[in-house]
Amino acid sequence: MSRAAIPGLPSRYPIGEQLPALYADDDFAQRFTAGLDTVLAPVFATLDNLPAYLDPRVTPTDFLAWLASWVGAAHDPRWPLQRRREAVLRAVELHRWRGTRRGLTEALRLTLGVHAEITADGTAVWSNTPGTDLPPEPPAEILVRVWPTGDARPDPARIREVINTMRPIHTTCRLQILPGPPTADPTADPTDEGG
Repeated sequence: MSRAAIPGLPSRYPIGEQLPALYADDDFAQRFTAGLDTVLAPVFATLDNLPAYLDPRVTPTDFLAWLASWVGAAHDPRWPLQRRREAVLRAVELHRWRGTRRGLTEALRLTLGVHAEITADGTAVWSNTPGTDLPPEPPAEILVRVWPTGDARPDPARIREVINTMRPIHTTCRLQILPGPPTADPTADPTDEGG
């Protein structure tokens, strides 16, 4: 879609009708202002519909990438349109959950369309009581098990990219790509990608 001159788009505010009565019958003045109306009609149409441009559910497709840059949303033109719209719509929520198990799971589902199970979350432990002993070190490795929603095999490089963006910075991740939902034993799957 383009917001440039659109042939035949009428202006909601024709300039010729707003001229003084003296110019109402002037052929040159009416043709001249009609040319200006052709240029201004897309501008008025855009301004009249501005709230729709700022709503990722209905914004024009070519405007969606720019809107994604406003909220720091992931935007990949290879994704289906509905997934790109949802990524922009939920970007603020995902930023709030960044570095958490929930945030990583949702980011993988939303951006790559895969299911994920995370077995450790790399949590930090603290105490508000002075003088207490230090807690044991939490495990710094996260196991991320991913399986596709459809028939396509997920791309490990793209999965790692999302994981590195959304994981807690002090942790490392191990990735397993499964053909379907996980079994009860996380060590039983041979498709361990390491990482």
